[in-house]
Amino acid sequence: MKVSKKIKVLIVDDSLLFRETLAKELSKDFGIEVVGTAADPFDARDKILELSPDVLTLDVEMPKMDGIAFLRKLMPQYPLPVIVVSSVGENVFNALNAGAVDFVTKPDFTKPGGTIAFINELIIKIKIASTAKVGSLKKNYSVAKVVSRQGMDISDTVIAIGASTGGTEAVLSVVQNLPREMPGIVIVQHMPPVFTRMYADRLNQTCLLEVKEAENNDLIRPGRVLLAPGDFQMRVKKGPNGYYVSVEKGEKVSGHCPSVDVLFTSMAETVKGSKSVGVILTGMGGDGAKGLLKMREGGAYTIGQDEKTCVVYGMPAVAYNIGAVATQLPLEKIPQEICDHLSVKV
Repeated sequence: MKVSKKIKVLIVDDSLLFRETLAKELSKDFGIEVVGTAADPFDARDKILELSPDVLTLDVEMPKMDGIAFLRKLMPQYPLPVIVVSSVGENVFNALNAGAVDFVTKPDFTKPGGTIAFINELIIKIKIASTAKVGSLKKNYSVAKVVSRQGMDISDTVIAIGASTGGTEAVLSVVQNLPREMPGIVIVQHMPPVFTRMYADRLNQTCLLEVKEAENNDLIRPGRVLLAPGDFQMRVKKGPNGYYVSVEKGEKVSGHCPSVDVLFTSMAETVKGSKSVGVILTGMGGDGAKGLLKMREGGAYTIGQDEKTCVVYGMPAVAYNIGAVATQLPLEKIPQEICDHLSVKV
């Protein structure tokens, strides 16, 4: 019987106790081999050369050099999949921007079951990261600002976007390159609570559009982007004042809460096909594919990110393979394609 190759992991953290705990727990998984640990970035650099790990777990706050500075030096020379293991904070997004694939928040050791849930999540993300594109491969595109057409038909139109692993940078790349005169946009990015609010605030500071973490009954209106909050399912609904979002606690769908499938299915049920646009970006798994297919079958225009520019070509691949994607494009061409589709034909 063929035995799958184990994923070699290097743990980088300044806490000896945390390194030892992580090494012990990760080693229990048959698919992972912890090849070493490092106490700081300089130690990590030497261990990378010596041990050739497949994936790094990296703390952000460390002595001698912080994790983000280390990432910026590491990626151009030794592009490796990195999972950031950190406390809640804005630094996570800086690390993702510097080239990290994903992040996991350090557990509350006083909370029952917190450590087990943390280890299980980290194992899943290590396995996803081992398949991801990183470094220069991840950013082998350049994004040009969208050139607006004669005008865009934005009345009663809604754009829905879904993403997972690698999506924080991909969503940013799309949204920050859209003009202010856009239909309302709703987004599901797989992300835990608290971080969705920080991410929405970060987008709001860098984009022409207004971006906020969605609250129940928020109106979907031109120039506004609503991001689904972590641990809540978001659906598009229509009332006397137009489209709005329902944001409610709910079970996981397609393995996620918020779920892209939930959002896209609600789009198919609520927004007239010709006034509906669906976009599926980088991410592991198949969340969003079934919902996007329903949108396309209802007359919506659907776009999928191509394999070359995805960090993980999972969600867009599943959607493409079942016929849910009308147009597949590199990430840098998606903003212009959305605007071209909405352009008033003269």
